[in-house]
Amino acid sequence: MSTRRLSRRTLLRGSIGGATVALGLPLLSAMIDERRAHAGGDPEGPIFGLFYWANGTPWHAGHGTLQAGYPDLWTPAQTGPGYTPGELLSHLSAHQVSVATGLTPHTDVPPDPPGQDDGHMRGFMVAMTGDRIRPEGFDHGSHTLTALRPTLDQFVAKHDDFYGASVPRFRSIVLGVSPARFHDYGHWNAVSLNGPDSLNQPVMDPAQLYDLLFAVPADLPAVARRARLLDAVMDDAHDLRAKLGSTDKARLDEHLDHLAEIQRRLELTSTPCEGPTPQGDTPDLLAKTQIMGNLLAVALGCGLSRVFSFMLTSPATTHVFSGQGAQNDMHSTCHAGEWELVRNITNYQMQAFALLLDQLAAVVDPMGNSLMDRALVFGTSEYGEGWQHSVAEMPAVFAGRCGGRIAPGVHVREIGGNFSKAHLTIMRAIGLELDSFGWNGGETSEDLPDILV
Repeated sequence: MSTRRLSRRTLLRGSIGGATVALGLPLLSAMIDERRAHAGGDPEGPIFGLFYWANGTPWHAGHGTLQAGYPDLWTPAQTGPGYTPGELLSHLSAHQVSVATGLTPHTDVPPDPPGQDDGHMRGFMVAMTGDRIRPEGFDHGSHTLTALRPTLDQFVAKHDDFYGASVPRFRSIVLGVSPARFHDYGHWNAVSLNGPDSLNQPVMDPAQLYDLLFAVPADLPAVARRARLLDAVMDDAHDLRAKLGSTDKARLDEHLDHLAEIQRRLELTSTPCEGPTPQGDTPDLLAKTQIMGNLLAVALGCGLSRVFSFMLTSPATTHVFSGQGAQNDMHSTCHAGEWELVRNITNYQMQAFALLLDQLAAVVDPMGNSLMDRALVFGTSEYGEGWQHSVAEMPAVFAGRCGGRIAPGVHVREIGGNFSKAHLTIMRAIGLELDSFGWNGGETSEDLPDILV
């Protein structure tokens, strides 16, 4: 048993070059009684995450008559609990994800300016915000557009009822993996928006993410900052260990060892190496997802934030998935109708999704609850499929239990159903008891009751 009660906001502190530094702690047993003393539920609160991948899923007859003749690799054959996942969702089966299929945007499409029905843009805006594209300033020819309101992650992070008075260090953490971009302007660079023309650029580099999350002084060399952060707080960690029970001592040591190992890996990747640059080489998105997800999981476990967005690939990505047999970028591959390559690429992106969920599931608190027990990670894309830009059958994945508010392993199918039902399900699961969600023809007061407990 611990000999001292600790606040959840306890930090390890130290000094580097005269500057004060602080390092967050995971939940310790010494903090649990304080948590239970609060009225109104678990003060740790739910975690909301958004996982985004580009270019939808491989096309099939559900997307339209032109797309007929190909198998549906996404939609489970059975509805209700205990469905058998098909090829693509099988990568997520260890996490018993729930899924809604058949959903599509219900927002109005203004005739002027023309082109607002393009699934690349319409589907993205509805999936991310529940609203249509802002008509003012839209230009289809140059693919210039913006949102009318915040994306889901920012809507949640800035909602008064989500954090209340206990706002953590970061309202949200915005991450990305692939640097490939369709355009170097506008929403093609980010899936997190504060509102019209206001993007949150994702952190793309693991070393930059480490430095951001663990607050080391910017005027030190990069590797030295990370090395000296742990050194600086070790005296405080030693003092704290003396006041903890054996279980918490072990948990503190594990936390510090874990960060030291991440630091070691980042130092290795920072070491220059002379040699030829491989021709046609493509960054390994799985390896990068694993380390970015690892850092994210540590941050969430330390209470640095409860909201994140994770952009694996950007809208209409031009990432070249050479490891999956593609010679051209994914956007071109979709437009060329290369269904088997799109199949391979989507399988790969689902493997990345599973790796992120694995990292969250690996962080377990003293009560035996993992981050996935607290979290709701919503997985979606910009439309149903990328060949004809169909917004029918847009993907909607619900991963995590969200404190028991999301039923595991359920398939709900509503052909032509309002995509905003997925959004309202999210909001009510994380404790935002909204009467409705969606705008400009996409409003709904209905959630997905078989998924929402």
